[in-house]
Amino acid sequence: MIIFGKVFFPMSFKTKFSRIVNPITKNFSFEKFSGLLPFDGLILVYHLVSDEDVKHVKHLFPYRSVRQFEKDLDFLSNHFEFVNWEDYLNQKKTSKPKLLLTFDDGYSEFYDIISPILLRKGIFAINFINPKFIDNKELMWRNKASLIVSEIIDKEEYQDKMFEWTKNELKESISSILSINFENQNQLDEIANHLEINFKNYLQNNPVYLTSEQLIKLKKDGFGIASHGWDHPLYNQLSLEQQIDNTQKSLDYMTDNQFLNDSFAFPFTDHLVTEQFFDLIFKQNSDLKYTFGAAGLKLDSYSKNIQRIPIETKNYSAEEILKNEIIYYQVLKMLGKNTIKRS
Repeated sequence: MIIFGKVFFPMSFKTKFSRIVNPITKNFSFEKFSGLLPFDGLILVYHLVSDEDVKHVKHLFPYRSVRQFEKDLDFLSNHFEFVNWEDYLNQKKTSKPKLLLTFDDGYSEFYDIISPILLRKGIFAINFINPKFIDNKELMWRNKASLIVSEIIDKEEYQDKMFEWTKNELKESISSILSINFENQNQLDEIANHLEINFKNYLQNNPVYLTSEQLIKLKKDGFGIASHGWDHPLYNQLSLEQQIDNTQKSLDYMTDNQFLNDSFAFPFTDHLVTEQFFDLIFKQNSDLKYTFGAAGLKLDSYSKNIQRIPIETKNYSAEEILKNEIIYYQVLKMLGKNTIKRS
């Protein structure tokens, strides 16, 4: 049964903070802030780059246009030295702060749009993928939600069908669809069936994810391919056993296909993941060097879990995002809250 209702998404304190400080920080050069960087190196995370209207993503997060992405890279190149995975592991000494570039979810745009830009500029990146969706065998549950919402907004007959079914206004139905979680993802299939949206047809006509052949080519071109969980769950909604199984299955895929099996990036967030998970997964995988969250500029009480900085905030340049992250970190440090504590 599908239950629709009002869903509210409160603005986070960090978002409010950025909105307050950004008008101030944008008036100062990055050099005024770089001396406050707490670490020798940063790790940034993107998802995709496109000039197109990407229906299966547009309602999930903002993404860079090609022009915006190249502008980001030019700024970052001026202030950081891009490193590859081996250099990062070996803590290569650099004249400028190190920067490791990462992408999540294995979207096809990495092959078609992003990799040619990075190759031209001589920049390495790791793509953290979900093996279940490689070769476009299935659409990831969050991409299903965004696609359904896009179709409803674009087609009046779908809006009528939804109203007849739920008696909710359009805005309420959209909020409810986007709030469906990993555990209840089958509800998205029920909605799609009701509206006669065919995910398989969409994937055939619009390849969403990388293919096996593309992964091999990207590896030959020097890019890293690594684990992002098997099917992109929200880890704090899984039991410990499910967390381990999902992670191990994806790491085994990396080993079997001779990709990177020494790193793992949490899908969504590592919020509420316990030390027990880390102890177990590192014990099971002797090659595993680091795991990665995406909480921004923060320390982590588990030393092998490193936080990355999301770099796709709408209407903010890479320079603005990093300035805000640096100031936010310094405020958290003064409050004694700059470290994620694990139970």
